[in-house]
Amino acid sequence: MWAFEMTVNVEKNIELEKNIESTSNVASKVANILETLPTLPGIYQFKNESNKVIYVGKALNLRSRVRSYFRAVPNRDAKTRILVEKVCDIEIIVTDTEVEALILEANLIKSLKPRYNILLKDDKSYPFIRITNEPYPQVFSTRKVIKDGSKYFGPYTEVRNMYSALKIIRDIFMVRSCKFYLDEQVIKNQKVKICLQYQIKKCSAPCVGYVSEENYNKNIKNVIKLLSGRTNALIELMKGEMSEASEAMRYEEAAVLKNNIELLGLYSEKQSVVSLESKDQDIFAFSQEDNDACAVIFKVRDGKLLEKRHYYISNIELLSESEILENVIRTFYIETDFIPDEIFIQNELENVELIKKWLEEKKGEKLSFIVPKSGDKEKLINMCRANAKYLLDDLKIQRMKKERHIPHPVQALQRDLRLKHIPERIECFDISNIQGSDTVASMVVFVEGKPKKSEYRKYIIQTVEGSNDFASMQEVIMRRYRRAIEEKSKLPDLIIVDGGKGQLSSAVKILNDLELRSIPIIGLAKKLEEIFFPDLSDPQLLPKTSSSLKLLQNIRDEAHRVAITFHRERRNKRTLETELTKIDTIGEKKAQKLLTEIGSVEDVKNADFEMLEKTVGTISAKKLVEFYKTN
Repeated sequence: MWAFEMTVNVEKNIELEKNIESTSNVASKVANILETLPTLPGIYQFKNESNKVIYVGKALNLRSRVRSYFRAVPNRDAKTRILVEKVCDIEIIVTDTEVEALILEANLIKSLKPRYNILLKDDKSYPFIRITNEPYPQVFSTRKVIKDGSKYFGPYTEVRNMYSALKIIRDIFMVRSCKFYLDEQVIKNQKVKICLQYQIKKCSAPCVGYVSEENYNKNIKNVIKLLSGRTNALIELMKGEMSEASEAMRYEEAAVLKNNIELLGLYSEKQSVVSLESKDQDIFAFSQEDNDACAVIFKVRDGKLLEKRHYYISNIELLSESEILENVIRTFYIETDFIPDEIFIQNELENVELIKKWLEEKKGEKLSFIVPKSGDKEKLINMCRANAKYLLDDLKIQRMKKERHIPHPVQALQRDLRLKHIPERIECFDISNIQGSDTVASMVVFVEGKPKKSEYRKYIIQTVEGSNDFASMQEVIMRRYRRAIEEKSKLPDLIIVDGGKGQLSSAVKILNDLELRSIPIIGLAKKLEEIFFPDLSDPQLLPKTSSSLKLLQNIRDEAHRVAITFHRERRNKRTLETELTKIDTIGEKKAQKLLTEIGSVEDVKNADFEMLEKTVGTISAKKLVEFYKTN
């Protein structure tokens, strides 16, 4: 017996080595799980090293399905290969049937949003019409779905259609709009008083017993027919009731019914006729491009288009059309209660029998999946697909706009300066010196109206002596753009120089020499905020409140701030090197400490001995006092 068990174990190990890729690629924990998986239906969850679920799947046979991921398969798709490499743990949930696994998988994907599952989402949260589960049900709009036995209709992508339905429900069936819980005990004890809605004939006043529970719920059943799109059936029913009331000489009742039939007729006429067959149908189609898709669902009731729903889908690049459509169908019918007799789809489904079985169990009746090949039904699919294509294109346009959003002040600047292109990248230059000493320059960069500080540059003027802003501007413009040409780096859409006609002319000369005449350049004089153009003798003025002028001012002020700060740093460093560091025992660190804790060189000169001693010690403090007494 022992020998037989050992042989079996050896055979198991050999089989595992054959079917599963080398255990060097699969954690020992995962290998152990693969060996003990049951042959039952259920769902499996792949987890990464952070114990986060990265994929959820369903299976009729968990052992066979999960192990298939780890078998050596030539030419395996990239997505599956990457997924398997990231799996560090596997968790399973066993179900009684594959249908249960189908539903559980969809719910887990919706709640966990795993990285490697396809993700469906609406572009927003759409409202539903809710019919509550109570003796005298309420009918109202909501965006929150509560699983308490209430019925939900929708979601309504066109909110005006929902309010139109609610209005006709109030007008014809006079259901209550109050939020109280009503039953026979509440009504008997008169805990709720009659309200204005009864007086204006919008409510049948069940709160005070003016309508029985049976008759009230009869109206609720008619509301359900209306919201299910069975308008024609409801009209025929009312016509029969009107004939009965007329024959029994209940003329007032017959007149009310006649008015309600007319209202329903007007409501029905607003719905588009898309099929001559008076059937309930749902039509599914989608359009895909790259890694995105959009699916559209038409709800057709009694041959009329009742509602349109759509989903945006991501992570579909390596999925088949069948897998995309199956996910859409599953998600849609988990969220809705009504299931029609016919479901039109644009392509065949691999798991059609499984999905059909699930929907028939939910519906309680037979249904059929149809892939139209010609005629009016194919036209419906094509119309549905065309809507999906339009929505997908619109999504991509909106995404591009978001990615390439140009702020209004930048667009206004293009308009006010009459530029050929939007000035997405702006470079501004400023010169700073005091009485010709330590002349420096700054260049700030603004991209799409925002500062990009990583590309700011500071320049020490090297070829100009004394105070000559024009020559300094020429040097910095030459250095900046000669290097840009050599390195083939990005050139600006607009150049700004801080100053008037002289600074502008100096910069323009250098740009001409470098053959960069095509780059727009302006001068901005601070005193009157005048704008100078190379080809205009007189300056131009922009309105003081214009967003374009404010942008120019922000850029110019930023360039000025950077230049002034750099100039101050240079001057302080020079002062530090030429004065404090000349003192015996005072090195650069002590000099910096003095300036940090006491202030400027002048403050150090005027500081008392106790402050100096506290900062740099007794010996250095004495040396400082002696130095300033001598000098």
